[in-house]
Amino acid sequence: MPSTVIRRFDYDASAHALDIQFVSGRRYRYFDVPEEIVERMRVAPSKGRFFNARVRDRYDFTELH
Repeated sequence: MPSTVIRRFDYDASAHALDIQFVSGRRYRYFDVPEEIVERMRVAPSKGRFFNARVRDRYDFTELH
């Protein structure tokens, strides 16, 4: 998954939790993210652009340590 912003992401379908690790090393968990959004992110040509438009500021989140 080439991205200049997102290093990797994982999704827990049973919890609807999306974990994202950014290239900076910071990790966040986004809550109540529909599986459809994650599938669209998987195939998006720009993961960072999709994240900014469809995930950031739309779902509650916490930083993981």
